[in-house]
Amino acid sequence: MYSAYIPSFIFALVIHELGHLIAARACRIPAYEFGLGWGRELLAYRRGELTYKVHLLPVGAYIRMDMEVLQTRPLSQQVLVLLAGPMVNLIAATVSPGTPFSVINYLIAATNLLPLYQQDGWKCGMVMLRSLMGGKNKTLEWAFTIFGTVASIVILVSGTWIEDIVKFLRLNF
Repeated sequence: MYSAYIPSFIFALVIHELGHLIAARACRIPAYEFGLGWGRELLAYRRGELTYKVHLLPVGAYIRMDMEVLQTRPLSQQVLVLLAGPMVNLIAATVSPGTPFSVINYLIAATNLLPLYQQDGWKCGMVMLRSLMGGKNKTLEWAFTIFGTVASIVILVSGTWIEDIVKFLRLNF
């Protein structure tokens, strides 16, 4: 049973980033790199304008896109691109109830929605904050980043959210 979690985790990371990539492409935002893992590069393959990379430690994934172009798009498109990854994870979790893949997708979506620095929730909060403020405001951005990080750590450390997800899965699946 536990052996299914590792491939589920890797596949969930890949579809999460594919969600961002598809949304970016739909909004005509250039993407240059699709990476799986961190650390030393093990493999790279280029197809068209996109380079696919696999790194030594499969503990994360990423899409490198043109952030300057993203920032010129309407707020709705920015939010779509930034939240497309968690949305794909939620869809995948919903269509695979009661499986390790479902649990992993729920966890990836939940943690990515937190306003923790560099997570999708933080990035989305930043673009909405900048939209409300009519541009960058370093003081507010630092306050949001610090508060978001502290709030995320409290949520993660409290552990009750994990119990809530487990209860939800047991009741509904």
